[in-house]
Amino acid sequence: MTTVRFAAAQFYSGTDVAENIALTVRWLRAAAEAGAQVVVTPENSNRVRDFTDRAGAWQHAETLDGAYVTGVRRACADLGIAAAVGVDLRGEHEPDVHICSVLIGSDGEILKVHRKHIFWDYEYTLFVPGTEPVEAVDTPFGRVGLLMCADGIVPEVPRLLALDGAQVLLNSLNSRGPDEHRLHVPQRALENRVWHVSANTVGGPADAYPWMGGSQIVDPDGETHAAAAEMGEEMVFADVELERADDKVAPGRGDLFAVRRPDLYGELTWDVADVPAAAMYGPAGEMPSHLVAVAPLQVSWFHNREWTVTRAIGQIAYAASRSIQLGVLPEMFCFERGEVARDPREAARVSAEVLQRLRDAARQYRLHVVANLVESDGDALYSTAWLIGPDGGDLLRYRRAHLDDADATWAVPGDDIAVAQTRIGRIGLMIGTEVWLPEMARLLTLEGAEIIAHPTDWDRAEAATTAAVQRTEENRVHLVSSTRLDNAAGLGSQVVESDEFVPGQPIALMRFPTAWTCRHGFEEQMRVELDLRGSNSKVQGHHLDPVATRQPDLYRAFTRPHTK
Repeated sequence: MTTVRFAAAQFYSGTDVAENIALTVRWLRAAAEAGAQVVVTPENSNRVRDFTDRAGAWQHAETLDGAYVTGVRRACADLGIAAAVGVDLRGEHEPDVHICSVLIGSDGEILKVHRKHIFWDYEYTLFVPGTEPVEAVDTPFGRVGLLMCADGIVPEVPRLLALDGAQVLLNSLNSRGPDEHRLHVPQRALENRVWHVSANTVGGPADAYPWMGGSQIVDPDGETHAAAAEMGEEMVFADVELERADDKVAPGRGDLFAVRRPDLYGELTWDVADVPAAAMYGPAGEMPSHLVAVAPLQVSWFHNREWTVTRAIGQIAYAASRSIQLGVLPEMFCFERGEVARDPREAARVSAEVLQRLRDAARQYRLHVVANLVESDGDALYSTAWLIGPDGGDLLRYRRAHLDDADATWAVPGDDIAVAQTRIGRIGLMIGTEVWLPEMARLLTLEGAEIIAHPTDWDRAEAATTAAVQRTEENRVHLVSSTRLDNAAGLGSQVVESDEFVPGQPIALMRFPTAWTCRHGFEEQMRVELDLRGSNSKVQGHHLDPVATRQPDLYRAFTRPHTK
């Protein structure tokens, strides 16, 4: 196992470039003295952004042969340490400026320049996004990928780097919110099974709006090996075992890259104007409020099947009495754990009977119901989710396209991902551990989903606390997850709300959406009113739309089969 010590330096750069060079060099020296071979610094380490227009950005930006980059290169060579430093660099034409990460080797040579692709809000008024292919680079310290702050609040840049073989993501941040270190950084490590080294700015002028700190180093299992505080300049480091990132197998979920379905991902490469979601870009505008009452129907196998199914129908009746319009049942809710795998044919027979009873209940109580059961079609068996309408008819059938370890023992994958137009809104379906696959929720979003219904069985706490929350954040779509009572995470069901951006909103809500949670282990029914304006308002601020700002012409790797 090849081990490399990486460091993340957390500091604040002021307006004096010479002082910022000296400051950066001090952190490089401290990292070298701690035995680190690579250090990551925050975004715009060269200079604080105190300018307000593109002309100011150009005036204060660096060049690759400028004082800051030259000074850092010299220090790297002198100290024998590599560095990924955040620098605002001039483009080819005035006043174009790019937000960049410059990777410098221990000999002082430039190994890679990454121009940030996705900006945070105000940055769109000052800088120009990069348009070069997203590629990892081989180095003496492993195959690494560069990204910067908002590049990681959407799935594409980290995913493409991982698909290109990156073992370590080096992330220079300039974040004032808690979402980076509590949500985005660990989630990008988990869903791609890579190491993630992030360095954030901290503190700053006494303007009641400080940068958030929280620099950290996270491993492919999502475990934090080193973390800085949210206040105060600090350096953290960890010994990174590179080959761990080559193993994409997650316990219970299987090989996270082998389970992908590139044959179904063509829409990820369509022009942003050509997908159904194009009509939803930007703010909701004059769209009137459209409230939909939803509930996870938190019930799963207990005592015996008849009791369980009776309780599920009781949940439907109770939901109707509370004017709930959409109820979601947990993954394989009417089966004992392991029962389906033991006899999937019998499970399919039982499922057909249970499905009809659920259709009858949906019709009787005039409710939309989502249920995941076993479907038999000739010799094939599927893990299937049905969206049943209030007339008892099937509005959508989704055969699970991405099978985890448990389902792969008996099911075949489905070949379609779709969204249903219903009287209460556009609803998409996904099942269980598909929440870990960023492509799944992204495709449903591009198809125009306003609500994603998610029968699940939380495999670990982060499935709810990071993966599910991330899916709503990056897509601006409501997510209703209903989990089994006996799930391994020990958590209850969850509804994540796509909070509509309004001026003055706390920054945390822009990138860390509201989650409503049930208690674990008993039949609690949580009623949440979701406003579809929230999922029709794709902006996270005044300028950032995380769906419309995609660059699909760079995403061909999503549709290519993964090879180890």
